[in-house]
Formats: sequence, structure tokens, C-alpha cells
Amino acid sequence: MFTGIVTAIGTVESSEELSDLRVRVACPYDPAGIAIGASIACSGACMTVVERGGEAGNAWFAVDVSLESVSKTAAGMWDTGGKLNLEAALKLGDELGGHIVTGHVDAVGEVESAVEVGGSHTVKIRAPKDLAPYIASKGSITVDGVSLTVNGVTDNDDGSCTFALNIIPHTWDVTTLGRLTGGSQVNLEIDVLARYLKRMQGLAAAN
Repeated sequence: MFTGIVTAIGTVESSEELSDLRVRVACPYDPAGIAIGASIACSGACMTVVERGGEAGNAWFAVDVSLESVSKTAAGMWDTGGKLNLEAALKLGDELGGHIVTGHVDAVGEVESAVEVGGSHTVKIRAPKDLAPYIASKGSITVDGVSLTVNGVTDNDDGSCTFALNIIPHTWDVTTLGRLTGGSQVNLEIDVLARYLKRMQGLAAAN
């Protein structure tokens, strides 16, 4: 379980195809605090640490990324040199600064535009039609592992939707969101509460 509050940006040092994809990520963590078997969200995708090393401030960890995970996350995300938003799993008693995030990517969205407005950035993202019913104005959504608030939603003729975000300078600077441009792919996870509400609504309508 995560909160969508990114604590570091990692860099993919290597990506080697074994039975799965073995990905080594450089990060500024202390390796003594990274346990083998621990969960780390990598741009919103929960991964299990299988190796780690380095020193405090210049560490690395490795994860095995299944072909299913590769197919369900943004194109090129696991390529060498790629930047990843990192968040260690939530511990009991930690502050819930964002919202409840599971680390399971629901779909890949496409950035339609990213425009600076008064120092902040307005970003518009198109989400596929399967996710459209779960995205609401003032609701929460996770974009590349970052907990954000939806400013507005426009429904499109094909059943998809386009939602708008206001990203403050701090978030723009300390996450990979500052690299977003039109056409960028992003990992999306809907609010877990919206998931259950949609299920309850469907059951109520069937009865």
C-alpha cells in the first residue's frame, strides 16, 4: 500500500531480459533501509526488491518485471536511462499525505497538453473508456505514482475522457511529471474508493 507521495526519482541503470525483465534502478536511498522482498512503487507500479546494494545516497535496487507488467505500463518506462518516481511501501503509523494507492496500474493514459499557467502547470490527460466512469472532478487519481486531484473532466465521443490536473511547481520539479509533453504516456491508477462505489452502484442497479 502507498500514498502517492514520491520520495525520490530513480534512474534505470540496466534492463536485462531473463525469464522476466531484471531492472536495476539507481536511487538516493540508504541500501540498509531497503529489505529484500520489500515493495517499492516505480512510477505507480508496485515492484518487489530482489537485490540491492551501493551506499547511502548512492544506492541501487533490482526488481523483476513480468511481461504482463511491461505490457500494462507506459511504453519505454523500463528502458535504460529512464526516470522513475519512487515510493517505499506505507508503514503502519505513517502519515497518509496523498490518498490510498495500491500500486496496480489500471491503464496507460496519453498527455494531450502540458501548459504553464502562473508558475503551475495545467496538464490534460486522455484516459481510456474503461477508466472514464471512475474519474470525477475533485476526486483523486495517481499519475506515474503521484497522488493528484482532478480539476475537471470532459467526456469524449468515443467513451474515453480527458481530465485536467493543476500541478504545482514543487511537484513539477521533484517528480518525473516535469518531463511531460503532449503525446507522453503515463501510468494511471484510479481511486480505490471510486472502484468500490462503481461496483456497489452496478449491484444496486441489477437488483
